[in-house]
Amino acid sequence: MFSPVESGNRATVNDLVCNAREHGLVGDGVTNDQPALAELVDRLGSACAADGRPRVIHCPPGVYSIQDRGTVWRSGVSLIGAGSGVTRFALSNPGDPTAPTPLAYFTTLQHGAERDNHIADCTFAGFEIDGSGVRLPSYDVLAKGLGLQYVLRGRFHDLYIHDTAATGLGCDFLQDTVVEGVLTVRCGRLDSGRQMGGAGIGIGVGGWGDVERLTITACTAIGNGTNGIFLELQKDYWTPPSGIRIVGCHAEGNTFGISDWGTDGLIVSACTMIGNLQAGYDVSAQGTAGVAGRGGIVTGCVVDRNVRDGVSIGNTPGRYVVRGNRISRNGRYGYREHDLAGDGEPAREIVIEGNEIWDNGLDGIHVDAAMIDGAIIDNRIRNNGRRAAAASAGGASVSYRATTLVDRAADWRPDGHRGKTLTVGSRTAVVTTNSATELTLAPVRAGATTAWAGEPPATGTPYRLPEAPTERAGVTVAADTDSLTFRGNRIWDNQDERTQTYGLWVTECGSCVSAAVEGNDLVGNAVSAVRFETVPSGGRWNGNQGFDGW
Repeated sequence: MFSPVESGNRATVNDLVCNAREHGLVGDGVTNDQPALAELVDRLGSACAADGRPRVIHCPPGVYSIQDRGTVWRSGVSLIGAGSGVTRFALSNPGDPTAPTPLAYFTTLQHGAERDNHIADCTFAGFEIDGSGVRLPSYDVLAKGLGLQYVLRGRFHDLYIHDTAATGLGCDFLQDTVVEGVLTVRCGRLDSGRQMGGAGIGIGVGGWGDVERLTITACTAIGNGTNGIFLELQKDYWTPPSGIRIVGCHAEGNTFGISDWGTDGLIVSACTMIGNLQAGYDVSAQGTAGVAGRGGIVTGCVVDRNVRDGVSIGNTPGRYVVRGNRISRNGRYGYREHDLAGDGEPAREIVIEGNEIWDNGLDGIHVDAAMIDGAIIDNRIRNNGRRAAAASAGGASVSYRATTLVDRAADWRPDGHRGKTLTVGSRTAVVTTNSATELTLAPVRAGATTAWAGEPPATGTPYRLPEAPTERAGVTVAADTDSLTFRGNRIWDNQDERTQTYGLWVTECGSCVSAAVEGNDLVGNAVSAVRFETVPSGGRWNGNQGFDGW
């Protein structure tokens, strides 16, 4: 597409590659370049439709102001800049305060996008989108950086998208498409964290049928309103598609890091999910269709220091595999099996294998939803249950800043308050880490620079930190399990002051029916190897260290 071609009956290179400056765009940061861009896209799209030759718009260095409306994109038109920070599209809506103003969009609702009315062979590469100039009275899901639906053979690479009111790269139904090297920062700034969209990279799936061939690789998502990167089934009657991979990406400081809300067989590998407010990796039915992902594989990832849970999986029919990851220093559970939707349906054939799970605030693995034929095998689970005793104080030794509380008179156990909710009068904040005298607090929302709504509390204002739960196990079973395989795990605590009270705890709400519990070593926990408030029934219990006398 970029190579010169011979003249004659075929188009010349100048017909295929257009310099935006030679076609009405100014790039001075003041002139509204949207009308000229829209006219050029429409003209090149028509030319491509006529002769089947895709075109390229090359935008030299400059700031291209896009005001009051987005550009309806056309098939066969690519937009190429000179690099992020060099070619910048500044979105704003000074003439229409209700206009969401994406850079480019093509949607089902506005433009009739569908399988038979898709856009194809479009590349977006080498530029920056600044969405900070779009001011709206309320959240609008269309206020994206890029908002395209039904894209075939798309390429999105080397983009920097930031401060959009809604999702940064919010493109749905991407077939034979690659998203590579995209950096999204503080997107979804008008999303409270509870509305749809508002992510760094948000991809709706299911429109192409059973298989959508999409790769998301080497992308970074920081401080975005909902998810860093997520896949979301758009209709509850559609088949969750397979064929999607997320490889080598980084998600930090978002509400959720990476989420699977409705695919089948998603592969997530070699990713880092750090410091996200709810969970590093999330599988649930929270998306538009109310359908959770299933059959996925999460492998070779670092899931660390997330404010609540590391890996959170729930309301899935199952067959999810979490293998070979480091899941550490999260505020609550390392891995949590949950039932947020309250449907009571068990997850089948969940596999938690070969992970390093350590130093989490409460349990290493917490099973809080029914499982059938699950497997917890060959994991090393240690030094969890970091939370310490309650604390409270006020007076001259106590001071507050945007993201910290300092109590000079305190002597807290380092990270003993990780994941706790700090209460100061009528306000709350969540602790991410602590030293002997200082608490570091999570931002009030993803992308914020303060833990408080308004100014920090006044010096001396009393605070309260709650008590830690008495039981904090390596593995807690707090729901019904049937035919669980629990094999080859090493679960222990080797700290000077042990915090992981039990290796395995089956609560009064949990059960182990027909389990195969073999070859585990649970010696060295703070209280004992095991605690059974519900006595297991049936199964095989052989060759386990530390189980004597249970």
